[in-house]
Amino acid sequence: MKLWIKTHPIIKWLFPKYIWDFKTNKKTVWLTFDDGPIPEVTEWVLEQLHQHNAKATFFCIGDNVRKHSDIFNKVTSAGHSIGNHTFNHLNGWKTGTGQYIDNVERCWQTIAEFTRPTKIMRPPYGKIKRDQARRLHKLGYKIIMWDIVSADFDPNITPEQCLENVLKNVEPGSIIVFHDSVKAFKNLQYALPKTLGFLSENGYRCEVPAQICS
Repeated sequence: MKLWIKTHPIIKWLFPKYIWDFKTNKKTVWLTFDDGPIPEVTEWVLEQLHQHNAKATFFCIGDNVRKHSDIFNKVTSAGHSIGNHTFNHLNGWKTGTGQYIDNVERCWQTIAEFTRPTKIMRPPYGKIKRDQARRLHKLGYKIIMWDIVSADFDPNITPEQCLENVLKNVEPGSIIVFHDSVKAFKNLQYALPKTLGFLSENGYRCEVPAQICS
């Protein structure tokens, strides 16, 4: 799948069993953060969210949860929800189905050591085979993609471009992807506070949709 900043309706139509956005009558968006928890970066994100009374979902790498459980506990203590991003950030297209499913389940088991996990997961890189997705759906997982990807991880874009990717595309029901990673931090550090400020000033709330994550 080509990476679209604003996911094209055709992509959503081709993969209807994946969740790309959510229906709402309110000015609400779903902020998500991939790849953590990471020292300093995740904690900085938590502070920004706290300042704007915003809630988000952190799609965590299981190995990072294991290594940085103290930071992971800060995420859950702040009332944010947790998603599964595999244990080792696996590219589904390059991984056998059995290995991929085992890795997702290992991440779930690691998260379960610290909190009650919900069965939502986001495939790293957005790359997952159809048979992997079918197996995960049978296990009760919901596969969460995105409506807007900030591209904060891309070293070839400026922080201003990262911000523009979000602000020019946001609408009620958008699922927005950021990354609480060292690689993304330069762009994130600029774009996230301004995104939160813009959303607040324009009457948006950042909430986790209960109809998906309950």
